[in-house]
Amino acid sequence: MSDTPIHGWTDPRFDAVRDAFAANFAEHGEVGAAISIYHHGEPVVDLWGGWYTPERDREWDRNTLVNVFSTTKGLTAFCAHRLAEEGRLDFDAPVAEYWPEFAAAGKQDIPVRYLLSHRAGMAAVRRDITLDEMFDWDTITSALAEQEPWWSPGEQHGYHALTYGWLVGEVVHRIDGRGIGRYWWDEFAAPLGLDAHIGTGPEFDGRISTLINAPVDPDAPTLLDLLGDENSVGARAFTNPGTVAPDGDNITSMRGWRAAEIPAANGHCTARSLARIYGGAVDGGEIDGIHIIDPDTLETALIEQSNGPDTCLMIPTRFGLGFMLTGEFLPLGPNPRSFGHPGAGGSLGYGDLDANIGFGYTMNQMQNNLSGDPRVQGLLNAVYASL
Repeated sequence: MSDTPIHGWTDPRFDAVRDAFAANFAEHGEVGAAISIYHHGEPVVDLWGGWYTPERDREWDRNTLVNVFSTTKGLTAFCAHRLAEEGRLDFDAPVAEYWPEFAAAGKQDIPVRYLLSHRAGMAAVRRDITLDEMFDWDTITSALAEQEPWWSPGEQHGYHALTYGWLVGEVVHRIDGRGIGRYWWDEFAAPLGLDAHIGTGPEFDGRISTLINAPVDPDAPTLLDLLGDENSVGARAFTNPGTVAPDGDNITSMRGWRAAEIPAANGHCTARSLARIYGGAVDGGEIDGIHIIDPDTLETALIEQSNGPDTCLMIPTRFGLGFMLTGEFLPLGPNPRSFGHPGAGGSLGYGDLDANIGFGYTMNQMQNNLSGDPRVQGLLNAVYASL
């Protein structure tokens, strides 16, 4: 749409990113979105535009928050690595060393690194859970602690779509005493000035843009069609519970969802915050003198742990410790040391150690993007053409 409002600024070297951002509205159905980029620790792109609502009666502004789904996993990974570099968390230690109840049902030897690399066999909750139970931390972590793995841990990997956050988050909680939302805020968000939250109070509702469900293609296979048996681990990972609220809206519109700590999926943030933390991480591990991650810790985080067919997603995925790594499923530009995490529907936060790039993209119009989102790809192409 030629009349779509676009605000913000770009360093002149990155004007192609503005063009690509505008093209997303004109050509790819974008409704409201933001993109931010850091290069060598400095902001070079900060753009936002479009509409806060599908009715287009309110503009997306520079402080609009939106649920970024699995992009949240990258924020949770930073928390785990902070504890590791402080010597408080050993990735090779059994999870049960920190969380004794987890030893039940034969899980006593599962190392922490399997949680971060999706190798633990804990990709779904086995017993049926309700939405209200999903919003209750102790209920979910207790259910995970008591169940047996879906596969022999370490022998394969499968995307822990929601359970990643509860598993890693409970380890953080047991070590530190703070819940993962508070830990993230105290250790990263507040010191760095990030508008990024794992769990939000009602005071944030006035600036959270509700996600718009992806258009339905009646000829395309459904998720269950792709995953097969509704009782398989892959199906249970995404449907127990589902992501539809009782009133039929996207689950992210529910106050219960927004308030809960779901550190694999309910982060609410700006693109600017994603770009800032990843931009500092790749630029010596700090920004404006504020520590994010030691360079050696980051190098360890990027050592490949899992690569190949994914038991839950049924497509190839590639993981380091907590972060997705650039690959066939998630091509993050041309360089081999790119890492981060995408979120369902399109959001993305990532860093490129080789190009010294931190990238954040948020939006409210979801797309079915397992095969690649043209909005993101256009933005990435513009970024690397600008270097």
